[in-house]
Amino acid sequence: MTSPTRDSDPTPGPTADPTPPPGCPAHSGQAPTGAGLESLHGPEFAADPSATYARLRAHGRIAPVELAPGVPVSLVTSYQTALDILRGPETFSKDARHWQALTDGTIPMDNPVVPMMMYRPNALCSDGEEHHRLRAAISDTLDRLDIHALRRYVERSADFLIDLFGPRGEADLLKEYSARLPLLVFNQLFGCPPELSDKLVRALSALFDVTEDSEQANALLAETLFQLIALKRENPGPDMTSWLIAHPAELTDEELIHQIVVLVGAGTQPQQNLICNGLLLLLSDERFRGDLAGGTMLIEDALNEVLWKDPPLANFCVHYPRHDVKVDGHRLPKGDPVVISLAAANNDPYLLSSRRGNRAHLAWSAGPHTCPAKDPAQLIASVAIEKLLDRLPDLELAVPAEKLEWRPGPFHRALAALPVRFPRTAAKSDEALAEMAAAATAAISGAVGRTPAVARADAPDDGSGETPATASTTTEPRPEPESGAEHEARRRWWKSLAQWWRRG
Repeated sequence: MTSPTRDSDPTPGPTADPTPPPGCPAHSGQAPTGAGLESLHGPEFAADPSATYARLRAHGRIAPVELAPGVPVSLVTSYQTALDILRGPETFSKDARHWQALTDGTIPMDNPVVPMMMYRPNALCSDGEEHHRLRAAISDTLDRLDIHALRRYVERSADFLIDLFGPRGEADLLKEYSARLPLLVFNQLFGCPPELSDKLVRALSALFDVTEDSEQANALLAETLFQLIALKRENPGPDMTSWLIAHPAELTDEELIHQIVVLVGAGTQPQQNLICNGLLLLLSDERFRGDLAGGTMLIEDALNEVLWKDPPLANFCVHYPRHDVKVDGHRLPKGDPVVISLAAANNDPYLLSSRRGNRAHLAWSAGPHTCPAKDPAQLIASVAIEKLLDRLPDLELAVPAEKLEWRPGPFHRALAALPVRFPRTAAKSDEALAEMAAAATAAISGAVGRTPAVARADAPDDGSGETPATASTTTEPRPEPESGAEHEARRRWWKSLAQWWRRG
C-alpha cells in the first residue's frame, strides 16, 4: 500500500488549517518559548507518551514542546505533514548550523540535547551534494555486507549469550541480551576491539538518555572513534571501518568519525530497543504469542507492529526551515528546530484504520534521509528474537507488562529492564563457550565482505535518497584460513568476555 496523501486519505482528516484552541502558541505567530510547554524529557512522558501526543493533537498537526530544559521545538504529530517535511529538502534543511538559538548562544553547548542535535559532517546532518557524497560512502559500505554471513554471526552470538544466562532460569533481557547482541555484531562488522566498543556503547547510551553527562559522553565518543580509525588505518581488514577509509569519497578523519557515529548510533541503542520492544509485544500480547506458538504469525509481522506502534526512535529527524514558512496553519520560523515525532505520526488517528498490514510506517524515516541500514537492522532484530524463542520456548515475563519501567529521554522509546523467567538450560563452562564461539566466528570472519559496488559519489540523485548500485567486475579475494595462533587469541577473547559478563 502506498503512503496516503491529502488528496487521497483513506479516512477523513483535519483540514489544512484546523481551528486552533484559544491561545495556542503554535498558531500565535510567535516561536515557542518553553514556558508552559508539554515536556518530552521527564518520567511522566516516558511512562505514557501516548497521553502526551493526544494532548498535543489539540494544537493541530504541529505542536510546541520542550525537548529538554530550555529547548523549545515544534513537534510534528501528523503522518502526512511528517512526510511533507521529510520529503521537502528544498524548504527544510538537516544542517544544524541553521539553528539560530544555538548559533547565537541562547541555547548553550552544554545543554544535554545538543550532542544529539548539533551539526556533524555526516550524511544525517547534510543536504544536497554533500549529503549525496557522504551517503554514497555509507551505502556502498553497507552493500558489501554478506547478509547470510551476518545472519550466521547473529545466530552464533545469540547462542553464546543465551548459554551464559540460560542455566539461571531468569534474566534481564535488556542488559544480558538486547544490549549485548548489537555490541557483538558491532565488534565484528567494524573490526572494533572490545575495549573500544564498550566505551562507544556507554557514550551512546548517555547521549540517547540525555543526561547531564551528555557533553562528556560526546567527547568520549569522538576520542574512542579516533582510536578505532587510527587502528584501522594501521591494520585494515574486511570490516566496515576499513571500507569507509578506503572509499573513493576520500573521507577525512573527522568525516569518518561522524559517518561511524551515524552507523553505530543506529546500530546499538535503537537496535536494542527494537529487540526489546519486539520481545515485550510477543511476551505480553496473546494475539502474537498464540499465533507464534501455532506457527501462523511471522516474527517480522510482530516487528512491523512494533515499528508502527512503539518505534525505537520515537522523536527525531530534526529539520530547520530555510526561511519562515507556514505549514498546516502553523508558523515555523527560519532556523527553529522542527522535530518529527515518528511515534505520534505513525499513530495518527486519521491513519489508524488504513495502516493494518502495510509497512508504510516512518520508523526508518522517509525521503532523502531514509535509513540506509534498515534491512540489516531488521534482520538482526528478527534473528535475535527467533533464536531466543527457539532456544527458550517457555519464556515469560517475570513481572506484569504494565509494571515495566521506561527510560526517560525525548528521543527513544526504551525499556529500563525486561526481566523474564524460563526453565533452566544445561550449564556450559566458559572454556566450552569460548571454543564454540571462536570456531563459529572464525568461520564467519572475513565473510562479511563481498564484491564491492562501483563508487557512486557522482551518480545522479533522484530525490529518493538511494543511488543505483552497479556491480564491479573485480571480486574481493577470500580471506586466508585462520592460523592456530589467531584461533587461540579469539578463544581467549571470548573466554574473557564470558567471565566478565558472568560477573556483571
